[in-house]
Amino acid sequence: MAIRIDPLIKPADLKEAIDWVFQSARPKIEALNEYWDPAKGSPVFTVKGKYTSRGWTEWTQGFQYGCQIFLFDALEDEKFLRLGRDNTIRFMAPHVSHTGVHDHGFNNVSTYGNLRRLAREGRIDMSEDEMQFHEMALKASGAAQASRWTVTNDGTGFIPSFNGPHSLFSDTIRSCRVLVLAHQLGHVLMGEGDRRINLLGRAIEHARNTARYNVYYGEGRDHYDVRGRVVHESIFNTRDGNYRCPSTQQGYSPFSTWTRGLSWVVCGYAEELEALAVLPDEDLKPFGGRKEIQAMMMKAATAAADFFIANTPIDGVPYWDTGAPGLAQMPGYLDKPAQIDNPYEPVDSSAAAITAQGLLRLGHVLGLDGAGRDYYQAGLTVARTLFSEDYISEDPDHHGILLHCQYHRPNGWDHIPEGKTIPQGESCMWGDYHAMELALYLRREIQGGPYYKFFDGA
Repeated sequence: MAIRIDPLIKPADLKEAIDWVFQSARPKIEALNEYWDPAKGSPVFTVKGKYTSRGWTEWTQGFQYGCQIFLFDALEDEKFLRLGRDNTIRFMAPHVSHTGVHDHGFNNVSTYGNLRRLAREGRIDMSEDEMQFHEMALKASGAAQASRWTVTNDGTGFIPSFNGPHSLFSDTIRSCRVLVLAHQLGHVLMGEGDRRINLLGRAIEHARNTARYNVYYGEGRDHYDVRGRVVHESIFNTRDGNYRCPSTQQGYSPFSTWTRGLSWVVCGYAEELEALAVLPDEDLKPFGGRKEIQAMMMKAATAAADFFIANTPIDGVPYWDTGAPGLAQMPGYLDKPAQIDNPYEPVDSSAAAITAQGLLRLGHVLGLDGAGRDYYQAGLTVARTLFSEDYISEDPDHHGILLHCQYHRPNGWDHIPEGKTIPQGESCMWGDYHAMELALYLRREIQGGPYYKFFDGA
């Protein structure tokens, strides 16, 4: 079986559920802002309903403040605009110049980028000086992200993960949006000898190598080459630039698909395809031209989206890894709704929230009257499942918004409730952020507002 796509559901059918999501989020976002001490680092995931940090890498602080900005965007409550704006100014500067991570598109587009977007939409007042401040942050962030670069054996390259120069993560495809936005703002990375390094070019090269090495197409690359399968990480020899092998940090194995890695690929390429449509031909020509770049991204996006649809339970919420060993103990698990409370393997609602947005965007790119319709309807089907009492927390003592998220199953970081055998009932900052982002995207569709996007242009 696969996701049971509802061909008739419309965004308007989810209006009440979306309103409920934002109303449920309001007290939680307010309480977390009062509870959390930024000196502890960034909130990452909940344990027994309370957010805690995990000192692996500081990649989630922008999601916390981005949720505050989203709440203003949805409810026009000035309190949350002040929180999001003040916290961005006070705490996000170190993320702008952080050269040790691959997460700039998460942290800085979620904060500086969302504030700038609201100003450009005419939703908030922003002085020229403040606009330049936010744009300078985004320019610097794009350049800092692009400065992480590993050259491959064909002279191209990729943005390596925080694991080191050998590591190409699937996650990073969504961070490429900060390079695209910085390019649109007219920025470049200045290298040795005043070499001007094109940020769009680096984003495209990274996207091309992610599509080449991290996404499979059923073309006989190895024994486990199934179309749309996504590997979390690819490993390279940094001495000669040669690809060595697939790997994973958070998935079950290099030969299965960690579903959050899959979700970043679906969402990231769909967004980049949208941005590609507004970029001028002369910007794209040095890097292969519009036709070639678009074909590369579309091939990766549709393969991954098709794999997600085919390997996810009928309601649209996946298990944390498509090859997780406990699934063998659950015959017919794809033929029924995701079983949150089972003794074998956990679901990951954060992967569903991220992928749903990617499916909706991919549908728009391909056209809702044609090839894009099934993707769009699949996105709506997933959203309907997530925006329900099974997945949205109303417990006032629980800090999280989206329940049943997973962070790092192999390391055992996710909390297992007493009497249970698998993690469940907990939230994470990227799950909360992407659930709210999904709700905001659909709210704009329902209200006929400006299309929600990270880049400039129609």
